[in-house]
Order: sequence, then structure tokens, then C-alpha cells
Amino acid sequence: MESRTKWISALFLTMAVLFGMTAIDAFAQTASSDHDTAVFSGGCFWGVDAVFKHVKGVDQVVSGYAGGAANTAQYETVSTGTTGHAESVQVTYDPSKVSYDDLLKVFFFVAHDPTELNRQGPDTGTQYRSSIFYENDAQKKMADDYIAQLDQKNAFSKPIVTKVVPLTGFYPAEDYHQNYLELHPDQPYIVFNDLPKLEQFQKNLPDLYQSQVAK
Repeated sequence: MESRTKWISALFLTMAVLFGMTAIDAFAQTASSDHDTAVFSGGCFWGVDAVFKHVKGVDQVVSGYAGGAANTAQYETVSTGTTGHAESVQVTYDPSKVSYDDLLKVFFFVAHDPTELNRQGPDTGTQYRSSIFYENDAQKKMADDYIAQLDQKNAFSKPIVTKVVPLTGFYPAEDYHQNYLELHPDQPYIVFNDLPKLEQFQKNLPDLYQSQVAK
């Protein structure tokens, strides 16, 4: 095992020399290469964050804003509904443990209602819209194909309004919005709107549910 580690280390150092990277850069790029990210918006990010934190193979979920510019990515400004942002979550996951299609399944059937236009439950406004922000052509195709399959099967009683749009930037929300459900499980909004999602998740998709909460 030790010799294998030394060989890998030597390989990284060689890469660093050949490609002009520092040794730290070489290790960092390789360490992150086994994980992908996905960005979804489906209403208030408190509940969407909580749901994806319980997906097997997910290592981290960050609440934030997507769809608008960096200089207006603050909660009070986004809440006016004039910035183009949607409350979103960035999901970091291991594709060897959970697929992008599985994340789509959780998004559509647990995290939110994809038939509600510019609203979600008690929250209204374009900042609560249903969107999938794709990071590459592969994600776009998978999202478009998945929605087409749902439409073909009439999976919902009303039309799906989810938009599949390119990700132009993701901006983490303020610290007090991160991991909100885990920190405030007795908050009335959480109790009424979001805890039932976790119960539904565990009951209906047990193969994808993990009790341990991701970061």
C-alpha cells in the first residue's frame, strides 16, 4: 500500500512539472475529479437542501442563488423577485454511488411540485420557480429526456413547468440559510412544509434515502 501511495505521489509530481501546476493543484484537481455537481431550484431552498442532504451518494449541499448576477445575489434583494435569481441548491455527489437521473427523480417526486408556476406551496414569485440549471450538454440532455418521459407517462395531473436552463453562476446564500432544517427542526414553516418531504422520501424512495445528513 505504501509503495502504491509513493507511486501515485510521484505521478502527481510529474504531472505538476509537465503541466505547470503546483503539487497541491495536481492533488486538488484529481481529488475533485470523482465528484460532480448539479444545481436545482424548487421553491424555498431550506426544504430542497434538506431533501438532497439525505440522498445516498451526496456529500454536500449548499443553498444559494442561480439565474442572476453576482452583485444582486443577496437574500433581501433576491426576495424582491426582480433580480432573475431563483433560490437554488448546489449538490455535490459521487456519480459512482448516485446518478444524475436519480437526483432528477428526487427533485421531481420529493423535493418540490414541478407543476407550480413561479411558486411553491406558500411562497410566490419568480425566485421560487422550478428550474434545472445544467452545467454541460450531458446534464441538459438527461434533464430534457427525463421531463419528456414524465410527460409521456402523464406522471403528474398537471403540466410540468420546470425550465431547463444553462448555469451562468451559483452564489452561496448567507450562512444563516445553510443547513436550515437540521438547525431549526421545530420552526413552524419547516414542520408544516419540509419535514413531510423527508417522511415521503424515506417511505417512497428508500433505496435512495440515507439517514445520515450530508454537509
